[in-house]
Amino acid sequence: MRRLAPVSDFLDSHASRISDRAFRFILAAMKKLALALLLATTAFANEVVTRGTAVPKDAKATPLATVLENPEAYTKEAVIVEGVIASVCTRKGCWMQLATSEEKDAQGVRVTFKDYGFFVPLDSKGMKARAEGIAVVKTLSKAQVDHYEEEGAKFNRAEDGTAYEVSFEAKGVELTR
Repeated sequence: MRRLAPVSDFLDSHASRISDRAFRFILAAMKKLALALLLATTAFANEVVTRGTAVPKDAKATPLATVLENPEAYTKEAVIVEGVIASVCTRKGCWMQLATSEEKDAQGVRVTFKDYGFFVPLDSKGMKARAEGIAVVKTLSKAQVDHYEEEGAKFNRAEDGTAYEVSFEAKGVELTR
């Protein structure tokens, strides 16, 4: 009867081929994974996040600067504004600061969401946004200003700690990275 070589002798003699095959297989799998990650990153680079009611795509936006020049004219009927998100509520995303541009001291408004009905992602800062809603002009109490500042908002306070605010109440928003 013929004696068979032990399995270990067989593996030792074929180890370089098995390793090369395994290496090529792993390398091919890694290339496919890298390509998939690249495609996913590119796809999410133009990610659109919507909250609330849909913002009409073909509707013309009113420049945010125009709304800020005469906010009382925009308190009754809904308009669409566009801008860049300068900051977001750090606790829940229950408001966002929408600025006219990416410049550090650009004019802007704090955008709240109708009936506290939706929030935006906490990492929305820097995204472009379209929002449909109305302007709201009011004086915030010292307690309200304190609360919003704890969440990251910025205000020009009066001596008594209150702040005059032009904000925007959105019924729907569309964010784009």
